[in-house]
Amino acid sequence: MRRLAAFFAFAVLLCAAPAPITHEDVWLMKRVGAPALSPDGKWVVVSVVEPAYEADKQVTDLWIVPADGSAPPRRLTSTKGGESGAEWSPDSSRIAFSARREGDEVSQIYVLPLQGGEAQRVTSLSTGAFSPKWRPDGKALLFQSTVYPGAADEEANQKVAAERKARKYKARVFELFPIQYWDRWLDDLRPHIFVQELDPGAKARDLLAGTKLVREIGFDAPRGGSGESDLQAVWAPDGQSVVFTATVTGNVGAYAIGFTNLYQAPAAGGEPRALTSGPDSFSRPAFRPDGKALYAIHSRRSETRLYSLSRLAMLEWPAAGQPVLVTGKWDRSVDGFEFTPDSRTIYLIAEEHGLDPLFRMPAAGGEVRPALDMKEGGYSGLAIGGTAAAPVIVASWGSMIHPPDVVRIDPAAGKHRLLTGFNAARIAQIDWQPPRHFWFTATNGRRIHSLLVLPANFDPSKKYPLVLFPHGGPNNMSKDQFFIRWNYHLLTAPGYVLLMTNYTGSTGFGEDFAEAIHRDLLRGPGQEILEAADGAARQFPFVDASRMAAAGASYGGYLMAWFAGNTDRFRCLVNHAGLSDNISMWGATDGAYYWELRNGGPIWDLKGPWMDQNPMKYAASFKTPMLITHGERDFRVPLSQGFMMYKLMQRQRVPVRLVIFPDENHWVLSGENARYHMQEVLAWLKKYL
Repeated sequence: MRRLAAFFAFAVLLCAAPAPITHEDVWLMKRVGAPALSPDGKWVVVSVVEPAYEADKQVTDLWIVPADGSAPPRRLTSTKGGESGAEWSPDSSRIAFSARREGDEVSQIYVLPLQGGEAQRVTSLSTGAFSPKWRPDGKALLFQSTVYPGAADEEANQKVAAERKARKYKARVFELFPIQYWDRWLDDLRPHIFVQELDPGAKARDLLAGTKLVREIGFDAPRGGSGESDLQAVWAPDGQSVVFTATVTGNVGAYAIGFTNLYQAPAAGGEPRALTSGPDSFSRPAFRPDGKALYAIHSRRSETRLYSLSRLAMLEWPAAGQPVLVTGKWDRSVDGFEFTPDSRTIYLIAEEHGLDPLFRMPAAGGEVRPALDMKEGGYSGLAIGGTAAAPVIVASWGSMIHPPDVVRIDPAAGKHRLLTGFNAARIAQIDWQPPRHFWFTATNGRRIHSLLVLPANFDPSKKYPLVLFPHGGPNNMSKDQFFIRWNYHLLTAPGYVLLMTNYTGSTGFGEDFAEAIHRDLLRGPGQEILEAADGAARQFPFVDASRMAAAGASYGGYLMAWFAGNTDRFRCLVNHAGLSDNISMWGATDGAYYWELRNGGPIWDLKGPWMDQNPMKYAASFKTPMLITHGERDFRVPLSQGFMMYKLMQRQRVPVRLVIFPDENHWVLSGENARYHMQEVLAWLKKYL
């Protein structure tokens, strides 16, 4: 413990006097992944990205730290290629992970013994390998890989790949929908589950090859933010089967709402059987430590209520009967959950009022209660190990003024303590403070929550321009978190106050509140945001509402386009990846039927919000200067939306500036582009504020 304290103290001593945050501060903060806790509760492994503006200079490695905090973290790997998906063996002696190391054309699974020695590669598939999971006896791993249609083995995959590479033409051909996702064209490869015995010379076995399930025209897996399909496979407690998440409705997005279900596949091979059935979705399966119950996340699917809480469902095991919603009466959405070793208690993470607190409940169902009194920041990446008598709880924790670090949580004491401090020196150099929370009652009667972020060298006796920054989504939440792409304190650095309002549609305030935006996509939330600015000016004398600007991205950019034609209160607007025309958006975006439900009917009817809440309709009133930024590879809100807004502004002779990033998607992700983007944003605000 003394060594760890000395480590942090030394880091702080290196710091200079606090100063306003810079983009270099934001970008170069080390990025700490979710902790992987050893089953015995003694060690934590975590992935750490040491970023750089030049992509080839960025370093990603695994670090290890004792869970009791008795020593500082130490680097566990040191290679050119980064590692992902670290998983502990059942006896806490080894970790498995996915990595693309020297000599690998694609990522493979490696196993590293913690007693000493080099990591050994255990897979060699031409289509790669990811998401390793240890069999309960520690003698085999399951993992995932993508497979060409009809390919029964590795040789067949290699043959198809060679044939396609030899083609002399380039063409994308489709007969199904969707054809795009965020920033990528979809292809016909599909994820499969493999089992790799750890005996020398053993070959990986594809559990899904040749099954009726994968021959379903709509077979696929849930896709994450990166666009990669993930079957979320886990071992059953006896190691004789695998439970995973899949869909057979991956092809219906043009005319219906798809759903995912849980399936069980024999580890020895055979046809998977469905454990749940539609139309609701089930995902992220996990077994209770005693092996007597299977849990999963449940989401309602409905054409009349587009938003659903993520509720926790339980299925008795091995009978796998009808799912029971153990959080059915709790009006919060489950983001993460873990069991105590005695299987009696579940700890949950859920958004609430601008924070990500920790909760607890009986494993069989019952009242959900706060696990500790949460004042700032939020948890993620929850992990529990140790014994029934001495459970160990770790997680990632971060806030607006503290990028995520690994913490050990002590619910009995009502607090956590840091196990890592990767950014301690840089944090201490910055002049910043936690956000201020405030509430007001809107004219529609709803209680609305906001966060107020103050600039460096803040003086409450002065007056500061106000910048409104509504979140994207719209089903999302402005929260006390460290954000890289739109760092909140960086936006205040020139001497502005930032207002972040959780308008109707925001998560963390109950299902009805989040779902209510379905009936009023822009007008109501936009009015609430303007009223929040008035409320901030009344409550905080340092807010100068006569000097006001607004900036937003994605749905936030959609709001900027709405503000352009429906208010003249802003001196300028910043619109990133914003929607400008509901009709052309439907034709160009990677989704389809969802937009019909959002706007009240088929596009050819053009009733309701299709036109009434269409920013383009109000272009005759455009008069506020706007900065428009967009990624050329954005398939969710295509570049054509940015073009249309730019053209409308030019048509109305309103000052406008368009910045296009050819190599970026919905988000500006590369270092130099991100730095330039924020220079453009701050320069635009300065020009008008």
